[in-house]
Amino acid sequence: MKAAVFEEFKGVITIKNVPEPKPKEDGVVVKITATGLCRSDWHGWMGHDPDILLPHVPGHELAGVVVAKGKNVKKFSLNDRITVPFVCGCGSCKQCISNNQQVCDNQSQPGFTHWGSFAEYVSLDFADTNLVKLPDEISDITAATLGCRFITSYRAVVAQGDVKEQHYVAVHGCGGVGLSAIMIAKALGAKVIAIDINPDNLNLAKKLGAVMTINAKESANVVSEVKEFTKGGVHVSLDALGSAETCFNSIANLQKRGRHVQVGLVTGNHKHPNIPMDLVIANELEIVGSHGMQAHKYPNMMDMILNGKLKPELLVENTISLNDVPNALPNMDNFTSKGIQVINQF
Repeated sequence: MKAAVFEEFKGVITIKNVPEPKPKEDGVVVKITATGLCRSDWHGWMGHDPDILLPHVPGHELAGVVVAKGKNVKKFSLNDRITVPFVCGCGSCKQCISNNQQVCDNQSQPGFTHWGSFAEYVSLDFADTNLVKLPDEISDITAATLGCRFITSYRAVVAQGDVKEQHYVAVHGCGGVGLSAIMIAKALGAKVIAIDINPDNLNLAKKLGAVMTINAKESANVVSEVKEFTKGGVHVSLDALGSAETCFNSIANLQKRGRHVQVGLVTGNHKHPNIPMDLVIANELEIVGSHGMQAHKYPNMMDMILNGKLKPELLVENTISLNDVPNALPNMDNFTSKGIQVINQF
């Protein structure tokens, strides 16, 4: 099968023929029909994930068709159209038993713990725990936007952020995660403030329902602008980028008893950001993380997509081919994209 492969971190990515995967007893092999290009893939290529063994095939946001399955798979059949969350649970650890597969003690992640979806086929473990059947009404391209950025944002806004109607919500960073969060918070009736350095991203954020946008590169003080507009700060704030600056601002722009949700990955020098702990104590702020979403939590999100309350297809900037990956993936850190790129040609 054709796959995008790198043999060293930050190294050249090549399209080559590699052996096709075989299913484990509890797993399946999926023929990829579409897969999203995510900044998490860039982090993996950079060497920020200790689970990656070289040579490696990235890719973790996917849609496809089951073409082979292990003997223990009961809930899925050949030719089922499926997607999967980027965190796959084992189904038997104490986290999975408590229905928190998103923090499974033995989790697998396509494109990180094993070869991913920038290929014609991918293997997925513990299929009955992790696979999600796709309704006919949801296209492959739309489904490929869900597996990481959209589900992460959905859980961050709905479960971890507990966003309510009329809440003020700040979203710091308007890439795929941030734009998804804006759409979801708006659908819940929240008033969203979007913060980014890219005018195109801010324009898209406004189209998705943001009531205010702030260009952080041009602002004298992002926190002051947010607090002035909201007359005291936001109820919920998300760092959807993952930098020391966006993390600090997201906490500092909260109103009293507000909640910060860390969604964007913090890596390298940003791993241990400066946190205004004096404000956390004095204002009884909450700080929570958000790491993907369980497969069994998809139905409510799917319902919102099917009834038109959520339209993740609006986040798709363009589609590309597998042959474009060697150039597109290394350039993900340039922040030139104002939406999600989806690979749908193999």
